[in-house]
Amino acid sequence: MEKIEFKELVELGLTEQDAIQMFETMVRARKIDERMWKLNRAGKIPFLVSCQGQEAAQVGAAFALEKGTDYILPYYRDLGVVLHFGQTSRDIMLSAFAKAEDPNSGGRQMPGHYGSRALNIVTGSSPVTTQVPHAVGIALAAKMRREPLVAYVSFGEGSSNQGDFHEGANFAGIHKLPVILFCENNKYAISTPLSKQLSAKHVADRAIGYGMPGVTIDGIDPLAVYKAVKEARERGLRGEGPTLIEVEVERLVPHSSDDDDKSYRSAEELAELKTRDGVKLFREKLIQMGVLTEETAQELETKLEQEVDEATAYAEAAAYDAPENALRYVYDEGETK
Repeated sequence: MEKIEFKELVELGLTEQDAIQMFETMVRARKIDERMWKLNRAGKIPFLVSCQGQEAAQVGAAFALEKGTDYILPYYRDLGVVLHFGQTSRDIMLSAFAKAEDPNSGGRQMPGHYGSRALNIVTGSSPVTTQVPHAVGIALAAKMRREPLVAYVSFGEGSSNQGDFHEGANFAGIHKLPVILFCENNKYAISTPLSKQLSAKHVADRAIGYGMPGVTIDGIDPLAVYKAVKEARERGLRGEGPTLIEVEVERLVPHSSDDDDKSYRSAEELAELKTRDGVKLFREKLIQMGVLTEETAQELETKLEQEVDEATAYAEAAAYDAPENALRYVYDEGETK
């Protein structure tokens, strides 16, 4: 096939290698997630909340941020974001198995509560949306210190109905803080459909009430998401304040490993979701444009499958923390780690 000029990459300032890295991160997230479902069904890990269907939006957003400078406050589905920021397949598996080496919490937190001081990943709390005011606080500190960074915070559309979201967005808008409010709208708050969550057409429609721009993007297109987040970051660094970005994505699987979405989604709806799988569509796009071939795509997928195999084996064999350490990190022990 004759190579088609990838004008989108040129316009966005990206290279073909950038696009391949995006795809690789998307596939890595998918492979890890698929493996965790198998482990859960085999009784080897207790729980997971899936990212499947949202990888394209997550990776597109993450690539528009500055690693080592910006702070990310991801919600529990943001596997693609934390992988780009430096967490590894092994890190994720250690967390899933709740082993002592888990870099997020030493096996103490449920999976999906990502955290790393070294990687500027701020851990979240189990009550949804608490990360929004935290991100706004980080953005306020950055503004007061005149530090050129932004805070990225993600959440689902269900979380946009929580008080934490409204208070954080309002404060950010008033003080023109460099924060990106990133709503991953998968159309279900567990089992509650979008039509019963908000009366507006889009979550982004709420932005005007906080004095900030709001945009709605097709979340299965990582390049469109990259463009929107890049513009929001530049806007924040110029002192123009926050941006609310809503990405429309699909939740390809149940809410969590404890959910059965067949009880509230029709077979037709579930079948239709497969036509909007961002990982598969981006793969097809890169092949059509000559950035990848079917052979190189398969080689990459095989390599990542082996990586996940190795990470799984390592994590499963790793040690649990000692019982006497159960209260470690709960009370101040004078440590500075």
